[in-house]
Amino acid sequence: MAIIWIVGIILVVVVGWVILAYNKLIRQNVSVNEAWSDINVQLKRRYDLIPNLVSTVKGYAKQEKEVFENVTKARAEAMSAKGPKEKAKGENQIQEALKSIFAVAENYPTLKSNENFAKLQTELSETENKIQASRRFYNGSVRDINITIKSFPSNIIAGAFNFNARELFELKEEAAKEPVKVDFEEKK
Repeated sequence: MAIIWIVGIILVVVVGWVILAYNKLIRQNVSVNEAWSDINVQLKRRYDLIPNLVSTVKGYAKQEKEVFENVTKARAEAMSAKGPKEKAKGENQIQEALKSIFAVAENYPTLKSNENFAKLQTELSETENKIQASRRFYNGSVRDINITIKSFPSNIIAGAFNFNARELFELKEEAAKEPVKVDFEEKK
């Protein structure tokens, strides 16, 4: 009779542990999905600001056609990207394109003093900060679930219920440190 009790207690403990481990993985998975959704909200906000910024600068710098085309192309590619790796690549292109547009703006003092341009620049800067915060939250959530998925004994439950490691959303940080190269010579 004692053996049946011991086996029963062990079985209850194991089932309880499986339920707790599974629920932890579910919570972490939902957290990662929520964090990714937050990133997408901020990126959409940035995508919506970019055409306004381009049209404002375009009015002052008509001869910078290539810069505007690059910004528009980068925005389109980033918007169509799927998954963290592709999104990061697209976002790196947008960062480069936006640096170019702000470099162009530096050469037009009346543009820099334009109220609409200043407002757009401020909104874009605030959005960039929100993207960074969302990215940190997402990457923290991904780190937590990946640790759980790879750690013993929760890796057994993760494998049994097909929980897979998630990708980090990493942007190219060195791009932000490089100076923007702008060539104002007319191309022949």
